[in-house]
Amino acid sequence: MTTETDNELSERFEVAFNKIHTWLQKNIKNAKTNKYTGLLRLGFPMHSIIRKHYDDLKIFGRLRNSIVHDKVEQGFYIAEPHLSVVEQIETIASKINEPRTALSIATKPVFYYLEDAKLKDVLTVIKSKMYSVYPIYNQNGYKWLLTAEGIIQWFSQNLVDNTVYLDEVRVQDLYSFHRPLSVEFVGEETDMFVVEEIFEEYHQKNKKLEAVIITETGEQSEKPLGIITSWDLLEINVPE
Repeated sequence: MTTETDNELSERFEVAFNKIHTWLQKNIKNAKTNKYTGLLRLGFPMHSIIRKHYDDLKIFGRLRNSIVHDKVEQGFYIAEPHLSVVEQIETIASKINEPRTALSIATKPVFYYLEDAKLKDVLTVIKSKMYSVYPIYNQNGYKWLLTAEGIIQWFSQNLVDNTVYLDEVRVQDLYSFHRPLSVEFVGEETDMFVVEEIFEEYHQKNKKLEAVIITETGEQSEKPLGIITSWDLLEINVPE
């Protein structure tokens, strides 16, 4: 069994660090700095992987400075990273450069309905799944987003002697109770970082993005394969 030298570990660390730094330079939009620490701060609200590993990434930056600035000559380092640190930074670099697809973190299957579907069918799913949003389609594709809030408002307006008659109620009957909600579409090969950036762009404009719907190629006319809300993004911040 061959044991790696300290120099080899330092080289591995530098390679992984440079991959992370390059990714930050490419993906932190509208940054006015190329400095590693500045890009980390800017990327913190945008990307879950930065938030999850933020403290470690800052430490890597300090260690990298020690390795580079204390380098006496080519291939000779004074500061040397431990094997566990090298393996950790390589793992993070791999996650960043080979991100999960948006579909992998999406809620699926998507419970969507045509406008002529019966409301009681939607309520059956709400009872079992507790989802809060339901895409509504017509023959041409996506039309609007039905929410639990809209359903509650409809109920409050249609109580007769504390009774609501559902047998003939169609989803389209609730259209006037829905609020205009922002929805974006992406293709199934889109990575999760792109979706995070879409949510952040809305946030920067003080607008709320209700959901990102994933279809085969990102067209609204296609069947929804998955749906991502801000809650889904919060869940991927939970440590693995």
